Amino acid sequence: MNASYQTWFKQKLAKLQTIDCYSAGVTPEGLAEQLGIDQSKIVKLNFNENLFIDRTKQTAIMKQLADEIDLRLYPEDEEAKLREQLSGYMDVPKDFLAVGNAGDELIDRIVRLFIEPGDVAVSFMPSFAIPRLCVKRQGGEYVAVPLKGDFQLDTDAMLSIFSDKTRLLYLCSPNNPTSNQMKPQDIEKLTKVFPGIVILDEAYGEFADYSFVPRIREFPNMIILRTFSKAFGLAMLRLGYVVANPELAAVLRDKAPLPYPVSGFTIRMGIKLLGNIDIEQTAVAALVAERGKLIKQLNQIAGVEAFPSQADFVLINTKAPADEVYMKLLKRGIILKKWGPLLQYENCFRVTVGLPEMNAKLIEALKQIQGD
Repeated sequence: MNASYQTWFKQKLAKLQTIDCYSAGVTPEGLAEQLGIDQSKIVKLNFNENLFIDRTKQTAIMKQLADEIDLRLYPEDEEAKLREQLSGYMDVPKDFLAVGNAGDELIDRIVRLFIEPGDVAVSFMPSFAIPRLCVKRQGGEYVAVPLKGDFQLDTDAMLSIFSDKTRLLYLCSPNNPTSNQMKPQDIEKLTKVFPGIVILDEAYGEFADYSFVPRIREFPNMIILRTFSKAFGLAMLRLGYVVANPELAAVLRDKAPLPYPVSGFTIRMGIKLLGNIDIEQTAVAALVAERGKLIKQLNQIAGVEAFPSQADFVLINTKAPADEVYMKLLKRGIILKKWGPLLQYENCFRVTVGLPEMNAKLIEALKQIQGD
């Protein structure tokens, strides 16, 4: 190993260590070990997972699929067949669709294709972190405008940033972590004047009041991001897709950096679930009903404020310090996503809409903590 290589290698490693990356945080297994209890006792409400999907039916489909496929073979027509199924589900032609390895990979793919060093991406804050991480890694600049006090877009402030260097606009609606949808007229206003690609992240679209998918033909620069991780409960398999005008969709399909970016098993599982759409529809209806009950119960606790939601999670703010509440919940085996300060609120948490028995444990714990 010569001296020039050693110098380059050390400098490269030092630079790579500065890259900001996603962190999963506390895990149920780790917390259970720490508390000395069985992992099944942990109430995991920090990852926006859809636990209302009938696991028995999901498992039966997975076992059926395992008997049908030959894992020794590469995928062939799976992606095209999934797009055909999605075409009916989304009510758009199949050439408006592209499939990816969950929404995160599709965001990364879009950024790699459209952002070059020195380009500027615009978004709002707080919001989903992955686009910022992808833009930074690509050598772009990421500018985020604070939301207004009602969690809506500050369109004037965002418009003032648009220039010939802004090439990507990321809009998450329903937004993670605020859980609200943005006003459609604001999204329309920004998209029509933005001088670049617009990602409209509708990962939680099935839980919301409206979608821009029926209007996709109006916006040639818009890419609508959807996922199987939330409404369909396929978080572990990582399957996502986009809806965009054919020219954009074709680029995202044909210019993926690697062949077979999504496993054939995963794609076929998506096809199976679309063919058994009642599983998803039943789960979404049950989750939305439970969401309303959870928000009402949370708002009945002194010192807790729960905000309206259009997603599969709820944003709350506590009177007690977030760090204190978080640690007390962990000691009770309950995991939330701690945000802390968020706009004008000081002690925020993102709470997955869990099954009724999970939510009951959370409610009881918060009552005890707020009464301490």
